[in-house]
Amino acid sequence: MTKQIRFMETVLRDGQQSQIATRMPTADMLPIIKTMDEAGFHSLEMWGGATFDSCLRFLNEDPWERLRLIRKEVKNTKLQMLLRGQNLLGYKNYADDVVREFVMKSVENGIDIVRVFDALNDTRNLKTSIEACKEAGGHCQTAISYTTSDFHTVDYFVGLAKEMAELGADSICIKDMAGVLTPATGFELVSRIKDSISLPLEVHTHATSGISEMTYLKVAEAGADIIDTAISSFSGGTSQPATESVAIALAGLGFDTGLKMDKLEEIANYFNPIRDHFRNEGLLNPKVKDTEPKTLIYQVPGGMLSNLLSQLTEQGNADKYDEVLAEVPKVRADLGYPPLVTPLSQMVGTQALMNILAGERYKLVPNEIKDYVRGLYGKPPVAIKPEIKEKIIGNETVITQRPADLLAPQLPEFEAEIKQYAKSTEDVLSYAVFPQQAKDFLGRREDPFYDVPLQTVNVKIDLE
Repeated sequence: MTKQIRFMETVLRDGQQSQIATRMPTADMLPIIKTMDEAGFHSLEMWGGATFDSCLRFLNEDPWERLRLIRKEVKNTKLQMLLRGQNLLGYKNYADDVVREFVMKSVENGIDIVRVFDALNDTRNLKTSIEACKEAGGHCQTAISYTTSDFHTVDYFVGLAKEMAELGADSICIKDMAGVLTPATGFELVSRIKDSISLPLEVHTHATSGISEMTYLKVAEAGADIIDTAISSFSGGTSQPATESVAIALAGLGFDTGLKMDKLEEIANYFNPIRDHFRNEGLLNPKVKDTEPKTLIYQVPGGMLSNLLSQLTEQGNADKYDEVLAEVPKVRADLGYPPLVTPLSQMVGTQALMNILAGERYKLVPNEIKDYVRGLYGKPPVAIKPEIKEKIIGNETVITQRPADLLAPQLPEFEAEIKQYAKSTEDVLSYAVFPQQAKDFLGRREDPFYDVPLQTVNVKIDLE
């Protein structure tokens, strides 16, 4: 019997986010959307992650309008987004009323599948998103933030998948944002999750470390239902493996991929000159195409490596790179082994950098790290040692309840603050997640005398 495996195409979101910091405008997407819809993909990831911020901050676009325009063209393929649980698309927890409204409006405007994850795998931070997605009629895919440590065993991840299934997930994703899921572990993990629950299982990885194609082969053999790839134009390096190459390889091994190779070729031919344009403009750094085995050694995502080097270079401390890199896993251990995904990746990286530059560990501590130790991001995978806690927050009390339980409803306040420019609930939600960027965008849209220029500088890469 022919084995089946389906593909989620990432070029419109993670592919371009990983390589050109999410700078692709909607106008570059629309001409090829119908062809992508005819190619046989399971879904197109085209929203969420850093797309929202980039639309408002750099492209002078309404992200909600991007969603509506693409939805209008796509008739056969599911549209998918990435959501950071209670953080939505930002870097802090939002009250339940904002989370609920954001998820419901996402589905209402055209999203079929909401992939929701929590940086700490604290499932309490997924609860509201799951409920809102299902109430809106969407498909909620909960994602395991895959990472490695003595604590993060296959048993742990299988238990997490069962917990997510019990919470009401429609499917599960193993989300390997750092590209550190090895073929052997991938095979074991997929096999055991498939034996434990009956939900569809998707696997997401990055090509950073150079093992992603082998991992996809083994998870396909183990029974994964869907894998995430990027069309060759924006594949490899910090992005996903190439859609065409993986599809040809798996088809040759007897898998039915459902993909039409002539359509994939047409899609690649369309995106190749767009890639070249961004390269010529300096937005596609050749380094994002590199293979970086250090991700397997240090367990640090490739995008985080480039961010650290960029920060140190700007400060004239590029010679400290190896010291900071070696400090990252130590800080991560001190903080209870959080997965290195946004926002924890940025937070851990910044603390490691401060430790080295200050010449003393935890002499300088960002407020975000203090809030994390206070429990305001959720429960760390491993309890933080008392001496580390005391060094960072002294004798302060650590909260143990779900962090969002401490937040009063926020939507009325956001509505009042942006009423001068907001014309819809979607406008209010844009303001809620990115207040200054949304205010400037809406101000330019509504007031011809609102004179705030678009930002043009590069920003850090969001790791998912």
